[in-house]
Amino acid sequence: KNVGWADRLIRVLVLPTAIVLHMMNITPLWLSVTLGAVGVILLVTGLAGKCPIYRGIGVSTAKKT
Repeated sequence: KNVGWADRLIRVLVLPTAIVLHMMNITPLWLSVTLGAVGVILLVTGLAGKCPIYRGIGVSTAKKT
């Protein structure tokens, strides 16, 4: 795992935030779709605790055990 606790929390909160912004008509449709797509990816990586981009560039926000 290479995604730390705070990083995971932020990733998991992006999708619900995007949904709320869309439902309240705060963001235009194109931005809602973009945030939704990015939010789904972040949700999956946040729940899994693994980020392939982090792995590719050698970054980890997880605590070393």
